[in-house]
Amino acid sequence: MNNRQLFQQHLAQTSDAPVGIEIVSASGNYLYDDKGTKYLDLIGGISVCNIGHTHPAIVAAIKKQADQYLHVMVYGELVQSPQVQYAGVLAQHLPESLNSIYFTNSGAEATEGALKLSRRVTGRPHIISCNNAYHGNTLGALSVMGDEYWRNAFRPLLPGIERYDFNSTALLEAINKDVACVILETIQGEAGIIAPNQEWMQILRAKCTEHGTLLILDEIQCGFGRTGKLWAFEHYNIIPDILLLGKAIGGGMPLGAFIADRSLMHSLTNNPVLGHITTFGGHPVSCAAGMAAMQVLLDECLTGTVPEKEELFHTYLKHPAIKAIRSKGLLIAVQLDTAEHVIQTLQRCLTKGLFSDWFLFAPDCIRIAPPLTITGDEIKTACKIITDSL
Repeated sequence: MNNRQLFQQHLAQTSDAPVGIEIVSASGNYLYDDKGTKYLDLIGGISVCNIGHTHPAIVAAIKKQADQYLHVMVYGELVQSPQVQYAGVLAQHLPESLNSIYFTNSGAEATEGALKLSRRVTGRPHIISCNNAYHGNTLGALSVMGDEYWRNAFRPLLPGIERYDFNSTALLEAINKDVACVILETIQGEAGIIAPNQEWMQILRAKCTEHGTLLILDEIQCGFGRTGKLWAFEHYNIIPDILLLGKAIGGGMPLGAFIADRSLMHSLTNNPVLGHITTFGGHPVSCAAGMAAMQVLLDECLTGTVPEKEELFHTYLKHPAIKAIRSKGLLIAVQLDTAEHVIQTLQRCLTKGLFSDWFLFAPDCIRIAPPLTITGDEIKTACKIITDSL
């Protein structure tokens, strides 16, 4: 059997109609298939490849670490240079209270760890999340997901979850001394790029502080410079109690993290001991790759280029079929009239050498989240292909 047949027969499928192009290489801002077709990548592995595909610095870091050691012991028992060095770099670029990093395998596992930590620290039963929220697909993360269509088939889920609209007064009023945590995306991604109101975020932070409720901000998709600041919460002049990172944190390798003050994180060491453990979380090769990616992000000042590139998309994406464009940096949703129109447009884009996608809770929107290395000329090309396809 060829690769396509093996894919269809032996690889677990997540939809009835996968895109199905066979990728043989990826470099910079482009993907290449088995027929030699070149695709400008407008989603970067869903906000994973923020400095582009197979960046030489990342590849070199992976090769160097692979020559030294791979897995040696479950997370947290041995001093492993890639883990501790990367944790130090992250802490240097985070607020002082976000000083203890727990590396995981993925963003979803980071969500699970943060939910456990919030209940362990507070001893409280209730959790508040948002409608149209996405925090991963494991059972705990699914419990705080904000859409019944995706949850319903897997019930019963975690008890004690209350959901409210993002940006709503009702959510603020629901915070009380029985609530362990409020978990939300700093910028709602799968909802179609919904940014919170500045005042609402300020009040949310104050209410959580007043009631001893931990504020968990999920920046799995919107962190690492994607919004034009290194961390999206910087736009709102607040600091979460727990920060969730994933996707771009590994530079293309599997990695995630939940981050808190050491005084909170230390609670996972006792009653019970090993309160959260993982075999492969913080894998040394992933941490080496992630640290190399972050160094490139910082050294090349890619975050500072984001606002200008965001504006270019607004300037060149002009078409009567476009109902709205919502963005926060290079996290962009282009709204059409129907989900069917989006699928048709994406298929046409693919034939013209442009790869993009849609959103789980906003299927009437085209997703744009390219590598931050995308150039002005590539943005103009992408916009022309989209408008031509429309």
